[in-house]
Amino acid sequence: MPLALLALAIGAFGIGTTEFVIMGLLPEVANDYGVSIPTAGFLVTGYALGVMFGAPLMTVLGTKVQRKRMLMLLMGLFIVGNLLSALAPAFAVMLAGRVVASLAHGAFFGIGSVVAADLVAPHKRAGAIAMMFTGLTVANVVGVPLGTLVGQSVGWRVTFAVVAALGVIGLAGVAKLVPDLPKAEGVRLRHELAAFKNVQVLLAMAMTVLGFGGVFAAITYIAPMMTHVAGFADGSVTWLLVLFGLGMVGGNLVGGKFADRALMPMLYVSLGVLAVVLALFTLTAHDKIASAVTVFLIGALGFATVPPLQKRVLDHAHGAPTLASAVNIGAFNLGNALAAWLGGVVIGAGFGYTAPNWVGAVLAAAALVLAFLSAALERRETAASRTVAGSLPVERPTTTVHH
Repeated sequence: MPLALLALAIGAFGIGTTEFVIMGLLPEVANDYGVSIPTAGFLVTGYALGVMFGAPLMTVLGTKVQRKRMLMLLMGLFIVGNLLSALAPAFAVMLAGRVVASLAHGAFFGIGSVVAADLVAPHKRAGAIAMMFTGLTVANVVGVPLGTLVGQSVGWRVTFAVVAALGVIGLAGVAKLVPDLPKAEGVRLRHELAAFKNVQVLLAMAMTVLGFGGVFAAITYIAPMMTHVAGFADGSVTWLLVLFGLGMVGGNLVGGKFADRALMPMLYVSLGVLAVVLALFTLTAHDKIASAVTVFLIGALGFATVPPLQKRVLDHAHGAPTLASAVNIGAFNLGNALAAWLGGVVIGAGFGYTAPNWVGAVLAAAALVLAFLSAALERRETAASRTVAGSLPVERPTTTVHH
């Protein structure tokens, strides 16, 4: 794998850390600004919305810019956003800093996926994408727990200053290691938008929303579920999230490896088993060991879908993949927001803290149905094209007879 992928992974590590570390620091931030926890929660919601809307916006703005330069500009935006958060004198400024940082998120992963895929041979593309996303998964194992520890020990502002420093390292890595890949010739915004007319691209994005939504339906409410149902102490939640992060790392790498060999079977297995595991979580959540194993499996199975889904979007948006790739990153966040809301609805309706697991199971099962539908449509399209090709008249070479 090219060294340039390391630079992309470092950028992804910083982005993953700033996205998730705020969840562990909400009480400190809320106390510092004198706002309620629900109000401080807007720092999470604002970031997710920034990713959703920022992904297409920043990608469209970057269509005229060479990809390496755009990645560097995005890392610069990320640094500014985190510095603004670290120095914010008021809550509104802190929220603005979160939104600024989030604008870089979707476009960085979207453009980064295209660059990563272009750096390797076609049969290694999913593995290269997975290598970049390893930075995001490792952030959940190392960056988020350490960032939370630093924030609780010496102040949350220090955490965001450190994340900004990670952005500087990522920026330097992109500048030094990522080659100046030529911008795709003849690709304009209308070509990028045309990718969304492709049913397979839309189906892959819908699978992203539903599949990853299934994961976050359960994980969003893991703290009350593990403390009130499984009987863990409050301090154990951090380590359970580390376990979830380790599952994400393993699943991401396995998903990237097998997606290059058999993409659709990889999706069938990961989505199907994910739906079953989420359904079983309603039972395993009552036992400490079983629930810990389940949390690991949810992370592994959920992230095993990321490289194949991202690669499927790239494959079917061929010729103009950048915008579609970035929007698919936004789809992950849409899934997170949708699932978190649905999970809150069933808890609020009195079904208990394990009820979001059923929501997750239904969402993952719906994604599996879409995967089968996508494959069936693809087979039909392939068969139709072969029929058309077979019905075309074949020109026979004329032979000249010499006397």
